[in-house]
Amino acid sequence: MRIAGYTFAHGLAAAPMAGVSDRVFRALCRSLGANVTTGEMVSARPELRATRKSRLRLDQGGEPAPRIVQIAGGDVADLVHAARVNADDGADIIDINMGCPAKKVCRKAAGSALMADEDRVAAILDGVVNAVDIPVTLKMRTGVSAERRNAVVIARRAEQAGIAALAVHGRTRDQHYTGVAEYDTIAAVKRAVSIPVWANGDIDSPAKARAVLAATGADGLMIGRAACRRPWLFREIAIERATGLVPAPPSVADEREWLLGLIEQIHDFYGEQQGVRVARKHIGWLNERRPVSPALYMDMVQADTAARQLRLLDCYFDAAATVEQRAAASRNEKAAERGIDTAA
Repeated sequence: MRIAGYTFAHGLAAAPMAGVSDRVFRALCRSLGANVTTGEMVSARPELRATRKSRLRLDQGGEPAPRIVQIAGGDVADLVHAARVNADDGADIIDINMGCPAKKVCRKAAGSALMADEDRVAAILDGVVNAVDIPVTLKMRTGVSAERRNAVVIARRAEQAGIAALAVHGRTRDQHYTGVAEYDTIAAVKRAVSIPVWANGDIDSPAKARAVLAATGADGLMIGRAACRRPWLFREIAIERATGLVPAPPSVADEREWLLGLIEQIHDFYGEQQGVRVARKHIGWLNERRPVSPALYMDMVQADTAARQLRLLDCYFDAAATVEQRAAASRNEKAAERGIDTAA
């Protein structure tokens, strides 16, 4: 997959997710196979740029190119200004958000709400592309509702404006994240334009990745919520595509190394007080993958210091290793029993 001089071997992108895709999480995703990462959505409103929240979201220090900043808003002038400022500050690509379904975004006529106003979409695309000398990409949904799937119309207009690539989430605005993603619209978008297209939505395994590529003809895959829970999914998909073999899931030792490193860096990035709070969502996803002890999990999410949170996390992985060892021993015993029965 190629975008304006950048080549992505497997076309695997980590979706920008507000509250998740900070600099620390992006680095983990890249280390585990993501070719492309995008910063968290930032408001195009000038008065919000100087807030601590925006500064942290815009922090891409030490990251490899392309450094992608996603801007969101409904005002053409604000978006043009935000694109220029971020380009001047070192962004390599500007991404326009027309995919977020959150109420606080959509009620300001931003995010996926923009898809209901194709004239405003056209003005935004023209304005932002003409404002900067770096590539501009667009993330959107299939449409406003099932009755108005207008992604193909917007995709054609985006290509006409000079948009360098598209990412299409296979849901409409009114679906939010409910139901299942549909890929026919993404396939229609891909047929309608000549620029690269990422398919996004419900890609949670190498098998699903293969099926979505086949169904859409997309150039690449963008993965969001599944990567929150299993950031090594990028590596699994890349290996499966290259070899046809699905690698074994990571061991407890692997997860311990990745997650402890992530949590420690989150503490450093945000500072102890906020870092402990931010880390709780990642601990929650760990508990979904490897439920061990409800009491220990509650202690971790209630911990109010970085040292205690990390100490409890170490204990959690010790318990997870014990569970894994017992499960392996049980499987070995059952296999041996089947072997004895077969011999008899």
